[in-house]
Amino acid sequence: MEIVYVYTKKRSDFGRPCNFSERAAEVAVDIAPDPGAAAAFVARNPVDAHVQHTSDMSEHEVNTERVEVEPRGVHHTEGGWPKDINPHEMEQTIRFRKKVEKDENYINTITHLGTLMEHCIKQNNAINIYEDYFGEEEMAEADDEPPSAKTINLTSVFDVLLPKRDPNVTKRTATHLSWHPDGCKKLAVAYSSLEFQQNTKDMSFDSYIWDLENSNKPELVLKPSSPLVSLEYNPKDSHILAGGCYNGQIAYWDTRKGRLPVEVSTVEFGHRDPVYGTIWLQSKTGTECFSASTDGQVLWWDIRKLSEPTETLVLDVTRKGLLENALGAIALEFEPTMPTKFMVGTEQGIIITCNRKAKTPPEKISGTYSGHHGPVYALARNPFYPKFFLTVGDWTARIWSEESKESPIMWTKWQAREQAREWERGCSYHLSYLTDGCWSTVRPAVFFTTKMDGTLDIWDFLFKQNDPSLSLKICDEPLFSLRLQDNGCFVGCGSKLGTVTLLEISSGLCTLQRNEKTLATAMFERETKREKILEARHREMRLKERVRSALQLEEGKDEVPAESPAELLERVRGDFVEAIEAELRRRAQAEARR
Repeated sequence: MEIVYVYTKKRSDFGRPCNFSERAAEVAVDIAPDPGAAAAFVARNPVDAHVQHTSDMSEHEVNTERVEVEPRGVHHTEGGWPKDINPHEMEQTIRFRKKVEKDENYINTITHLGTLMEHCIKQNNAINIYEDYFGEEEMAEADDEPPSAKTINLTSVFDVLLPKRDPNVTKRTATHLSWHPDGCKKLAVAYSSLEFQQNTKDMSFDSYIWDLENSNKPELVLKPSSPLVSLEYNPKDSHILAGGCYNGQIAYWDTRKGRLPVEVSTVEFGHRDPVYGTIWLQSKTGTECFSASTDGQVLWWDIRKLSEPTETLVLDVTRKGLLENALGAIALEFEPTMPTKFMVGTEQGIIITCNRKAKTPPEKISGTYSGHHGPVYALARNPFYPKFFLTVGDWTARIWSEESKESPIMWTKWQAREQAREWERGCSYHLSYLTDGCWSTVRPAVFFTTKMDGTLDIWDFLFKQNDPSLSLKICDEPLFSLRLQDNGCFVGCGSKLGTVTLLEISSGLCTLQRNEKTLATAMFERETKREKILEARHREMRLKERVRSALQLEEGKDEVPAESPAELLERVRGDFVEAIEAELRRRAQAEARR
């Protein structure tokens, strides 16, 4: 290690050593008492005095120089061949192998090694060294553990705004996160400034791939032609990434070929607005993806030819295919088990369900859900029950069923039944705006949401419906992106200032609980049935109102005034309670007969 500072003083200059010796006591000063000072004497009882006989000490700290580590690889080529054999010539290698295989020494060696190998294989088959003997006890302990999460990396590790990480001083938002498909060791982060006309000339366009085991600097810097709004790993080839740019272009990278994109789509055939969603399709070649943008288009691409899209869909809910009537896309959802269906969350708060294999473009838009007062920032199907999906927008997160399009079956914050005012308003809201959300990959009843106040909420509706099971204050700035690792134990949160925080979730929130699937199914079905009953009642009331209005027009008479909303709500609640009680009585009678 290099010597930074050399002390030049002699040891004797640092202070003389103390040498003690025995000697008789001596009187140094003898002060005689002053009788005149006795009048000023003030008696004090008790008297407490402290005397410290040690010298004052100072504390010093020394910090060693920071050591930056970077990975290096070694490429091994095929060797071991004789000098006269070219390993790239197939005929020469085959001829040499046949010659060696006929050698007596080779046969004896293989026979000897075969016996040793057989012994090792039998040992491996006799016992499983990775077997978990106490799984049930660990699960029991996990059930008793309260929900928690801990930061496993400092936020500054992923902060691209630090001078050592990014020379650009302009703050950028971590707009999208993507985990490496082969584990939780790498994380790709897209950085972009989404504020209107806030991009400066000196703002960097770079996005990064971080290696969590070496977080001093990014493993790879991606250099697009425009800031990336979305970035996604290819699940079939972990070296390939696709990204959607702020200027509407689509680009893809091969990490083996460096930091520049392999190919970029043309401006005239791409999107006109930022690309907020890019998702890979489950194809045989593993090269197909599709993208969505606020320009109201969904485009399908093959990265082998990005000059123009292979297919186009205009998100016009009037089914006329007019781009001026299209709704801008903010969120995009695709479930691999349903390869022909996908969903789009729009700026207008409408969720559009689409079918790619429909014959005509108008038929590709199969339905809509109206549920938010603002843009739908997150849209995700439940990985265990794909017909139920989660949407995040405005101040609520809502769970929908494909069987009920008029209203969600659950939402946050859920209301208590006794709060009549909350029921009358329809739903209650968080105090802070919600920005993103996703389902747990291992538990069907758990999902995550982020908010503008920098809070991460973890919901478990089997445990608690009115409030999140765990609420964590991640940072002081707004959180904008959220991504859960496939094993369900690690979650990454990206903030407005470009900081990415990595959290490890407690085992209770990332371990499938006993009978959880059965309970979640029962709750989903019960809430869906309740919404169907309310929708049927609502349709019946609207039909009666239309009939009543028609009669008024025909007879020219004033009908009995319609009941007030409070009376209507009270009557509907009474009908619902009566239906529940009738069902309970029917079940009790059936049980008694058994």
